[in-house]
Amino acid sequence: MSAQTKTKARPAKKNKTASSIVWFEIAADNVDRARKFYGALFGWKIEKFPGMTDYWHIDTGGGEDTPDGGLMARKQPRQAITSYVNVESVAKSAAKVEQLGGRVCAPKTAVPQMGYFAVCQDTENNTFALWERNENAK
Repeated sequence: MSAQTKTKARPAKKNKTASSIVWFEIAADNVDRARKFYGALFGWKIEKFPGMTDYWHIDTGGGEDTPDGGLMARKQPRQAITSYVNVESVAKSAAKVEQLGGRVCAPKTAVPQMGYFAVCQDTENNTFALWERNENAK
C-alpha cells in the first residue's frame, strides 16, 4: 500500500483536544525519601515548584510530548499517584463522569495562568484528574 493510499484510507482527524495524560502527581508520606527514591530510580530531577511551599516539580527528562509531574505530601490515607488527563472542558467532562457512574471528588479549580482541574473517581474507585489548559485561569 502506498503512502498516498494510506493517507486517503484514514479518516481525517478533527482538530480537537487529545485526551492524553499531561501531568501526574505522587503523594508521599515522606517527601524527601520519595525524592531520593524516584531521583535514583529514574534519574528524575525533583525541585521545589516556584512560588509553592509544599509542592515539587518532577522533570522526567522527556521531550515536550511526555508528561512531567508533581510531588507532594500525602493529604489523605489512600491518596496515591494521580494522572491528569487533558480535556477540552473540565465542566463538561466532569458532568460526563457523573453520567457514566463516576464521582467528582474535587470540583473545577483554577491553577492561575495555567488552567483548571477537577479530581474524579471512576466506577472502580480509581482516582484521576481532568485538566483543561487555559492561560486566563484565575
